[in-house]
Amino acid sequence: MNNYLVSKIKIGISACQFGVNFRYDGKGNDITENLKREKNEFIWFPVCPEVASGLGVPRSPVSLRGGNGDDFWQGNAHIKNRDSEILDEKVKNGNLFCFNQLKEQNIDVFIFMEGSPSCGVYRTSLKGKRLGNPPGIFGSLLLKENIFLIPSVDLQSPIKWWDWRRRMYAFIWLKNQDIKTMQEIYDSWHIVKFLCQELNRKESDEIGQILANGNLSEHSITDIKNKMLLLLRKPSSIEKIKQSLWKNYSWLHKKKKINIEEVMSPTNIRNMSHIAKELVKLEVISREENLLFGASPIYRERK
Repeated sequence: MNNYLVSKIKIGISACQFGVNFRYDGKGNDITENLKREKNEFIWFPVCPEVASGLGVPRSPVSLRGGNGDDFWQGNAHIKNRDSEILDEKVKNGNLFCFNQLKEQNIDVFIFMEGSPSCGVYRTSLKGKRLGNPPGIFGSLLLKENIFLIPSVDLQSPIKWWDWRRRMYAFIWLKNQDIKTMQEIYDSWHIVKFLCQELNRKESDEIGQILANGNLSEHSITDIKNKMLLLLRKPSSIEKIKQSLWKNYSWLHKKKKINIEEVMSPTNIRNMSHIAKELVKLEVISREENLLFGASPIYRERK
């Protein structure tokens, strides 16, 4: 079983985070510029549910009233502008239009504008520390699908983007695996298990125990795959990442006699950019040596 992706990844993104001036105040921000040349390694699909709803630019800001995005789709909450005008039907049509566009393109990833009553996933307000009524209307649709979700603000941090990118690759790789047999689920688990263990040891051990018991039906194989996918959507922490970095480097140094001056122990103080460089260096060397880098097991093969 290979551990690489060949095709370019298709990424949906809130249009206001792709440099399009679609915010309610007529502004926008190209958050993808933080990726520099790596930006060209993906195919981008910017959407704006509010503009697609015919709300225009600039526009009166909207907010969820009476519940969150889930409640909205059940008819138990409303979306209103500053003039208290109810915009439910317009917003439903615009959100479904954008959502269906992404589904038609088989989008596996969406980078969302957190704090938006439309695209927000974990908060729908930008006022101080208020969460608003998460998820937002579009965020609710995204959460119900098996889509890898990334907050746009994290593209500004080299280490957070590295964490999202490695898990995104693993998520898409695993999602695309046509797993039907015990051997195939074992092989898939062997490739991603070290990453999963870093993310959540308890949940990973539960998956490992189920696999060790054997006698899996096709239905339970699918359940295990879905558990793995769900786990890969969860971010790690800086401390866990540093420990995993050192663990993998120590193995390379001991078994393969690989020495990298840039790699420092977890106790050494350095900035996030330096840690990201260490990790990328280990990724490159592991691939050159045809070794499985447990912390970042899937890579995209460049033609």
